[in-house]
Amino acid sequence: MTEPMVVVEALTRTFRTGDLEVPALRGASFTVGAGELVAIKGRSGSGKTTLLNLIGGLETPDGGTVRVNGGDVGTLSEDELLALRRDHIGYVFQSHGLIPVLSAAENVEIPLRLVRTPPAERDERVRVLLGLVGLADHAAQRPYELSGGQRQRVAIARALANRPRLLLADEPTGQLDSETAAAIMPLLRAVVSSEGVTVIVATHDEALLAEADRVLNLEDGVTTETPVPTPG
Repeated sequence: MTEPMVVVEALTRTFRTGDLEVPALRGASFTVGAGELVAIKGRSGSGKTTLLNLIGGLETPDGGTVRVNGGDVGTLSEDELLALRRDHIGYVFQSHGLIPVLSAAENVEIPLRLVRTPPAERDERVRVLLGLVGLADHAAQRPYELSGGQRQRVAIARALANRPRLLLADEPTGQLDSETAAAIMPLLRAVVSSEGVTVIVATHDEALLAEADRVLNLEDGVTTETPVPTPG
């Protein structure tokens, strides 16, 4: 039996400010199979971002374990965590995070330059990815020349540059209007199909959940399986 891409077991995380303790996770547990598109829903402040950060090795849990692609994230050294994030995990945030002075193509190729991908291979990968997200004709435009939805598509293409096994998307439609936002989840579905990547997307937008294979509800620090909503 193939091991799941992500295994989360009894994950806990509490934030402390002086004498005040705010539990974010109280024993969250779930698995995500390879090639799945899983949505995590919950109200703002429910801990979705914290959960994604723990899966991606950006934060350290107080208790429990996270396994990604068979490896225990909690046992990795700083160098190993860096390699995991660079080579195996892609990130998409609601704020896009694009570099304003660079074109769409140049933003997408940044991860490829970091790993010294040969120029011809780099150019072809950028071309393929911009085509995948529907921006082949916008390669030379800078972020300020693109709409919010187009900037998010560039961010998705950039996250896929190094062929990650896992894509983590944190409220990727949070700054988009409803019509533009509705196009992002089908795009992530296309990414699962064409790139063979596993996707975990955090959102509280009910309209975006219908594209997911599974939906997990995060409430009071624990996750529970919930039915995928019917479109309409």
